[in-house]
Amino acid sequence: MTGSGFDVLCIGNAIVDVIARVEEDFVSRHRLVKGSMNLIDEAQAEELYADMGQARELSGGSAGNTAAGVASLGGRAAYFGKVRADQLGAIFRHDMQAQGVAFGTAPASDGPATARSFILVTPDSERTMNTYLGACVNFTTADVDRNVVEAAQVTYMEGYLWDRPEAKEAFKLAARIARAAGRKTSITLSDSFCVERHRDSFLNLIRNDIDIVFANEAEIKSLYQSQNFDGAVKAIAADCPIAVVTRSEKGCVVVKGSEVHATPAHPVSKVVDVTGAGDLFAAGFLRGFTKGKTLYESARLGSMAAAEVISHIGARPEVKLREHAEKLGLL
Repeated sequence: MTGSGFDVLCIGNAIVDVIARVEEDFVSRHRLVKGSMNLIDEAQAEELYADMGQARELSGGSAGNTAAGVASLGGRAAYFGKVRADQLGAIFRHDMQAQGVAFGTAPASDGPATARSFILVTPDSERTMNTYLGACVNFTTADVDRNVVEAAQVTYMEGYLWDRPEAKEAFKLAARIARAAGRKTSITLSDSFCVERHRDSFLNLIRNDIDIVFANEAEIKSLYQSQNFDGAVKAIAADCPIAVVTRSEKGCVVVKGSEVHATPAHPVSKVVDVTGAGDLFAAGFLRGFTKGKTLYESARLGSMAAAEVISHIGARPEVKLREHAEKLGLL
């Protein structure tokens, strides 16, 4: 696949990750459950932010991580996502652009503040996450830039966007534009709870508008309400031209019609933090796919990218993935 302005366009929830080391009493003082992931409102977000002290702030969100991964692999990446015209919105935009990702979605001038996820790390390395979704859920059809969609080889969409009707319509519009331009469409199912909420509409979308679906083992079983992995894989092969199913340490399975490609997991010396593993796997696979690699080669590139990101804290690569992949003979 050649002749486009971008390799991959990613669409998702624009969230700033705010990572801070805190003491145990911080968690108890704010009545948080250590190790949990909670949705919070803007007042709680401001309270945590004011009390947490020094922190690292960087762009995040599932599709944002994938876009950053594509760019790190030397690909041409673009991103759609909604932020507010505020301090964290500026941080998100600057960080994405600094990583080589084209991000031109206009910020909101009013309404909720930019989304942020407070990742609190206690001395025992336990992570407690508190997420305020804010402006990111207000992504609409007005934020879909037709020219960018038409210029991208693959438009990759984050399943979490399906939670709001306006974002769902934007999602579907982008898919129609991509298909009409002869481009490919892709979706990640995001998590099994997301699948539970939207099973029927996900299946309808996959059967009619998606060329490549990404899922992990739990998500694919949830989608088809099956405890049998092989049966679920057979079902997705009938519903979507290409399905990529990750299985953690068991590697992944890629199916295209009657073709089945099983790929082992890339070796990693120590698993530190699995946050972003699926996002970076998708980045590697899509980078390989848009570069003309085989499905097996693309999956190996995805496994390598996932292995790098789980070897440290944070959902963004800490090395230039392109150089890393070239050394391993994967690019």
